[in-house]
Amino acid sequence: MSAMSDTSVRLAVFDCDGTLVDGQGSICKAMEAAFAHGGLPAPERHLIRRIVGLSLPHAVGQLAPDADDRTVASVVDAYKSAYRAARASGDLAEPLFDGITSLLDTLRGAGWLLGVATGKSDRGLTHCLATHGLTDHFVTLQTADRHPSKPHPAMLEAALGDALAAPQAAVMIGDTAYDMAMAISAGVRAIGVDWGYHEPSELIAAGAEFVATSPQQLGEYLLR
Repeated sequence: MSAMSDTSVRLAVFDCDGTLVDGQGSICKAMEAAFAHGGLPAPERHLIRRIVGLSLPHAVGQLAPDADDRTVASVVDAYKSAYRAARASGDLAEPLFDGITSLLDTLRGAGWLLGVATGKSDRGLTHCLATHGLTDHFVTLQTADRHPSKPHPAMLEAALGDALAAPQAAVMIGDTAYDMAMAISAGVRAIGVDWGYHEPSELIAAGAEFVATSPQQLGEYLLR
């Protein structure tokens, strides 16, 4: 952490899929197409949802543990192609969860800096935020293109550096145990949300100090 970090700078870093937006339908379709391309049986959708947030090689590796490295790489490339095709055709569905825009505006108005740490690619995150008019809300954007997969702390460490924030003045907000474990590894407060892809009990077990049941409740918790 930079010696210039400031404990008065409050930083809230959000996961994207399952926390800001509900992209599970598009993720599942792209993964099913990718597995078909690789000649592998499609994973059940509840299993696909559980790996959301991991970088693609890690996600595919978990879904196809017996596949060799070449097959995993092929499935990863096919997933990227399927996702890009859906984006280009206008079929990509990543709606914001209700209340997210209001939450982000409330935190910004209270002086918080905002960031994103996601398993998405740079291109995917840029498109997602631009679609919802949220690009200017965030001072730091960290993706799987430039960091090891969650729960490695690299994304959060980079976000802290960008914002010049101290770990104790930052929170990681996410819907998976990977987000919570990443926060703990980076020395950042871990806060879960219950509208994503892992159960609240899993988030607590992974280190969450609190699991919000709505964006409004999350805002109230942070602004206490």
